Amino acid sequence: MRLGVCYYPEHWPESMWEDDARRMKALGIEQVRIAEFAWSRMEPSPGEYDWAWLDRAVDVLGAAGLKVVMCTPTATPPKWLIDRHPDILPVGADGRPRAFGSRRHYDFSSPSYFEASRKICTAVAERYGKHPAVAFWQTDNEFGCHHTVVSYSQAAVQRFREWLKARYQTVDALNQAWGTVFWSMEYRSFDEIDAPVATVTEAHPSHRLDYRRFASDEVARYNRMQVEIIRAHSPGRPVAHNFMQLFTEFDHYKVAADLDIASWDSYPLGALEEQWFAPEIKARWLRSGHPDFASFNHDVYRGMSKLPFWVMEQQPGPVNWALWNPAPLPGMVRLWSWEAFAHGAGCVSYFRWRQAPFAQEQMHAGLNTPDNRLDVGGNEAAKVAEEIRTVLAANADANATIRSKVALVYDYEAKWLFEIHPQGADFHYPRFAFEYYSALRSLGLDVDVVPVDAPLDGYSLIVVPPLPVVPADFGARLANSGAHVVFGPRTGSKTADLQIPANLPPGALTSVLPLRVWRVESMRPNVTEAVRLAGGSDADQQDGVARHWRDFIDTENADSLDVRARFADGHPAYVRGGKFHYLASLFDDALTARLFEQIAADAGVKTQALGDSVRISQRGALNYVFNYGDTPHTLTDVADGAFVIGSRVVAPQGVSAYRRS
Repeated sequence: MRLGVCYYPEHWPESMWEDDARRMKALGIEQVRIAEFAWSRMEPSPGEYDWAWLDRAVDVLGAAGLKVVMCTPTATPPKWLIDRHPDILPVGADGRPRAFGSRRHYDFSSPSYFEASRKICTAVAERYGKHPAVAFWQTDNEFGCHHTVVSYSQAAVQRFREWLKARYQTVDALNQAWGTVFWSMEYRSFDEIDAPVATVTEAHPSHRLDYRRFASDEVARYNRMQVEIIRAHSPGRPVAHNFMQLFTEFDHYKVAADLDIASWDSYPLGALEEQWFAPEIKARWLRSGHPDFASFNHDVYRGMSKLPFWVMEQQPGPVNWALWNPAPLPGMVRLWSWEAFAHGAGCVSYFRWRQAPFAQEQMHAGLNTPDNRLDVGGNEAAKVAEEIRTVLAANADANATIRSKVALVYDYEAKWLFEIHPQGADFHYPRFAFEYYSALRSLGLDVDVVPVDAPLDGYSLIVVPPLPVVPADFGARLANSGAHVVFGPRTGSKTADLQIPANLPPGALTSVLPLRVWRVESMRPNVTEAVRLAGGSDADQQDGVARHWRDFIDTENADSLDVRARFADGHPAYVRGGKFHYLASLFDDALTARLFEQIAADAGVKTQALGDSVRISQRGALNYVFNYGDTPHTLTDVADGAFVIGSRVVAPQGVSAYRRS
């Protein structure tokens, strides 16, 4: 467990560098990320490199005892490169190139950019690959930020046609898989296939889904090229990429497969403002962030990282990019930092060392103010560094892995498919996955977030948010795990080619749950359906409500199924068959948590009702308690001598950690 910081020596007079490095080390910083946006300084003119300034910066940081995370600078191609190769610019859905003047102005499919990236990555890796201060690498920066995964350029279309040839082999197979006989869309060759954009009305959904798959694979191909160059010139040094919070535009599992470290950039307040949360929720957690948002991302990236995951950028104060940008409550930077470690982070790195007084991010706080005085976040980072030393001195295995008894299956293609075929405008996969996760966390459960092809043995409870496409062996693997399994609605509702299964949903899962979804409906945001659990004494009382969606379930020919809840009109709302549970809708938060609590009990998993403000996590030998609320939380049944951070009274925005008995 260690702290890091993001630093931009090119932004500051060289006379400040040595003092900055000294102060970083004194604060408790151990590693420094640099150079992710420095291409124009590395190569100010084509083929003319200026390494002198970066050599001196790396030497200064290394001399202070700091480890350097060296970045490839490909997120910001310089102007001279764009002028030489305008095909580098991505093309939007409107058919217009997106211009130079900010960042991420490149097309993953551009052959000119692929070659230019290969050249600059090789130059950086050759220069610093064996430098004693360079301990880690980062590829690019925030792949896909600012809606840059999908491009509709001619280069992208050409590579898409090649991708389709590899996937389908023949155009007849593609026509059959897509169902292009509909609306007379049959193709005679792959060369006739364009990007699914600018059509009169809805483009073919299978075409759109494959284009999203292709664009995602282009990100993985581009990242793999950089990783291979780094490994060739800097062997033994781990390679990371900094993913973004709840970002789903490409398959992160495929990109992470080539990395050593999956890291992510944590901005809980900006995320709260920009996500789906209702106005009252945004007001409730305005200056703390939602209690489950950062931890959900921690567990997503922990699940795909070979080494302990990192937070590459941790919000230290107000940010600049949301519609409204509040300041964190005192204590929140410390809480966010410890929450990351409690979920298994190896490093928490703050963005940035000092607030910049110029350009697009001048309103974004750093650990220091622009006049070089330690800000609130800087003081809290120093406190965390001191506490890390205390924890590690007392517990050598403080960051040891503890596998949860609960897994949540998370899938990127599900989001793309539901975006292409929502059937209801607010059917938002990341939201529903998060709501399931939040319900589990409110019950005091640690959760492993895993891909659909992950090993499932050893779990007692597996929760599957709406998963339209399931692998053929998924049901068998779930059954062999011995776990209780919860399926959300629309699971198994489509084939990989985006067609309705021949046997109707849940498709291949009928082998373990023999029901038939014969009709569906979506519900407007102001419409709910009452839900009543089986066995209640008051026939007129509802136990909760259904929102967004309803599956109509036929159970007449399945004697093994037990209807555990019904909608007001009598249709099944929750069906159980042995250890398999199918929820026919998205329920309100309280009912979701109540059902998960019951199913967890059936699975032998102990829960505790924490409410909406307090969260707990196990890591190594320690239990961590986090209080997002505005009143103190008192722990009972913990010996006073067990605490290594805090005490039994966890103050608002406070953290306590104690040794488990």
